[in-house]
Amino acid sequence: MKYVLMFAGSVQEQEAWEKMPEAVRVTAYERVNQWFEEHSRAGRITGGAELQGPSSSTTVRIKNGKAVVTDGPFIEAKEVIGGFAIVEVKDLDEALGMAKTWPGGGIVEVRPVVDHEND
Repeated sequence: MKYVLMFAGSVQEQEAWEKMPEAVRVTAYERVNQWFEEHSRAGRITGGAELQGPSSSTTVRIKNGKAVVTDGPFIEAKEVIGGFAIVEVKDLDEALGMAKTWPGGGIVEVRPVVDHEND
């Protein structure tokens, strides 16, 4: 089954991350990169990416059939998505097992991917 693991943290954590000394960020990235490498080698991670911060967002809303484009995230939120991984695992338990070992801190939301191939 395919799942998306979405890595989130608070706005305050995002701001602290951006102000963190470079050496501390490098060490944190090393742990995260090891996690990705381990699960990629095992064939569990099939895609994913780190996202730029919420201030880089552009939102498109369709209202009455017309697109309205605004700068910024679609809502003011306490948490922000920092990145995601697409994983191929046997079941939810395996996806949760991966999420429990995420070294990046914060929150990991696990969500199944809709399989349209069998529609």
